[in-house]
Amino acid sequence: MPHRIRFSECDPAGIVFYPQYFVLFNDLLEAWIDAVTPDGFSDLIVNKRWGLPTVHLEAEFFAISRMGDDVTLSLRVERLGTKSMTLALECTAAGGEKRMAVKQTIVTTSLVTHQAIEIPAMLKQALEPAQ
Repeated sequence: MPHRIRFSECDPAGIVFYPQYFVLFNDLLEAWIDAVTPDGFSDLIVNKRWGLPTVHLEAEFFAISRMGDDVTLSLRVERLGTKSMTLALECTAAGGEKRMAVKQTIVTTSLVTHQAIEIPAMLKQALEPAQ
């Protein structure tokens, strides 16, 4: 997903304030689920009452991103388990320079019980092609 770094994502030095990458990647995850499921991310949360909380997060920073930089945010399913999945997310510059990479493990939960649940079949089928 292409993205231009905005002023609101930067610190006073004019570079991306690192927590903003996690906001960008969360936006990417929501947009991706919107694209691969029939009714989108909000349906999973609001109607189906499934949660997708992060239970593990690893980040590596390779180079800075400045306001106005054009970057690409990408997402790949690295592992699809019974109740959780591991995502590989990257931010790269227009020329292919890697700026930042994340490995994120997400577990599916019931928003009623707040307990882990098996990844629902509909969601698992939608995620499999991204492996």
